[in-house]
Amino acid sequence: MSTNFPSSVGSTGDKQNNKNNLVIILVILLIASWAYFFYARNEANNVIAMKDADFTTLDSTKNAIQKEYDDAMVRLEQMTATNTSLDSLVKSRDEELNNIKSNFKNLVNKQKATASDLALAKKLVGDLNGKIDQYIKEIARLQNENKQLTTDKENLTSENKTLSTNLATTETAKKEAENKVDVGSTLNASSFSILAINEKSSGKERQTSSSKKADKLRISFNLDANRISVSGTKQLYIVAKDPSGNIVKEQGLASGSLTTREDGQVQYTTKVDVDYKQGETKYVSFDLRQADKYSKGSYTIIVYQNGFKIGQGNAILK
Repeated sequence: MSTNFPSSVGSTGDKQNNKNNLVIILVILLIASWAYFFYARNEANNVIAMKDADFTTLDSTKNAIQKEYDDAMVRLEQMTATNTSLDSLVKSRDEELNNIKSNFKNLVNKQKATASDLALAKKLVGDLNGKIDQYIKEIARLQNENKQLTTDKENLTSENKTLSTNLATTETAKKEAENKVDVGSTLNASSFSILAINEKSSGKERQTSSSKKADKLRISFNLDANRISVSGTKQLYIVAKDPSGNIVKEQGLASGSLTTREDGQVQYTTKVDVDYKQGETKYVSFDLRQADKYSKGSYTIIVYQNGFKIGQGNAILK
């Protein structure tokens, strides 16, 4: 009778080995799973840490950009508060400033603002500061232009005063020159001859010295040559005074009064128009007839021209 003990013992050993191998595999798997778990948890923690770091960085960047924006706005408000010209300029550009402000707020107020959003917000802050700098330069330019205009205005005012002074001086000099010419153009009467004339019934005339026989006075004189007085009609005012000193005034002689430059208001007997030629001597002769009889004594004839007394003569009647 044969036996199989060795085979039985070998089979039992194989099973034991298989069991041990299975345990080893399970242990290895368990260890691997725990290792993976710890690895995954560590990776998750790293991701969370990175996310937290990114969030912290973004939040810090956002705060920094917000501060830059706030500083820019404070700068703008301070400048406009102390500079009315800049305030007016800024108000005229409200639309472009409002656009920058609105876009900035939209970006930084996003719940999940990205780095790209913050970069754009930072650019808007740069644009805002750039606008402020541009406004300041523009105001400086306008102020310089205004100073130049003020200087030009002052110069023009000074020049105008100088011109006005020169003009006034010129006008004064002109008036003085005109006055000199006017006075210089006044004629002078000389070589007076005053004769009493007796008229015969036949029409013949004869000189007389008798007041009873005198019918009129024949007055003659020369207007001396004057190179300043222009050619033309010169009006002579004749004042005739009788021996009592009274001025002969008659309606038929067109008597009147005139304002003289030296003697004030003067009554005149008659006036005579004379055609005068510049630079030449003019002989003047006319008769003066009065309605009343002539009186004994000295008759005085005075001639005025251009407001001045230019000559006189006398005739004595007996």
